[in-house]
Amino acid sequence: MLKGKTAVVTGASKGIGKAIAIALAKEGCNIVLNYHSMVSDSTIKEIENLGVKCMPVQGDVADFAFAAQFIKDIKKEFTTLDILVNNAGITRDMLLMRMSEKQFDEVINTNLKGTFNMMRHASSLMIKQRSGAIINMASVVGITGNVGQANYAASKAGIIGLTKSAAKELAQRGITCNAIAPGFVETDMTDVLALETKQEILKAIPLKRAGSVYDIANAAVFLAKNTYITGQVLNVDGGMVM
Repeated sequence: MLKGKTAVVTGASKGIGKAIAIALAKEGCNIVLNYHSMVSDSTIKEIENLGVKCMPVQGDVADFAFAAQFIKDIKKEFTTLDILVNNAGITRDMLLMRMSEKQFDEVINTNLKGTFNMMRHASSLMIKQRSGAIINMASVVGITGNVGQANYAASKAGIIGLTKSAAKELAQRGITCNAIAPGFVETDMTDVLALETKQEILKAIPLKRAGSVYDIANAAVFLAKNTYITGQVLNVDGGMVM
């Protein structure tokens, strides 16, 4: 069903983004692999070994001009853009009363504005095609809030609103737009947490375990394949938010 389609995954050098890129490659998608600082040759090779093309592109999605050129380059290379996964994201955790303007702005610019930038430019191409799937990475924190993550929670809540609004605008052109809200997933971001903190989080999860990047990747593939789901937020959280 996805064989031969072009999929863009931002923030795809590691973790959830890398897992999604590989999962889509296994479905036969050609992959445009966006990264900010570096991506390993082994990741590119792993994707190419699945019999698909892999186009690595370095750049900051928070840059509106970069996003515009990025989409133009994709059109030139692949003609179509069928799947856009907005995964690029950062954290700058700090209690609200101590949070700097820079810490707030950096998270909003990368997570929320970066998602807008990519959607803004990709949607024009998808509209001409009259097809496409946009999948945005939100978070359960964007639904519940979290101590020390006012900036991150705000960015993810914004992504949910952006997703629903875009879904209404783009539906008549055959484009779906959904969000995935991961819960506690084992990644580099969560590895820095203290053991006691991790144990407390796991107590609040009905399935009593952390999720894996593959759980999120499977959800992304599901949404990429389903053309009759749009404007939804899929919680992949082990039952953390019910």
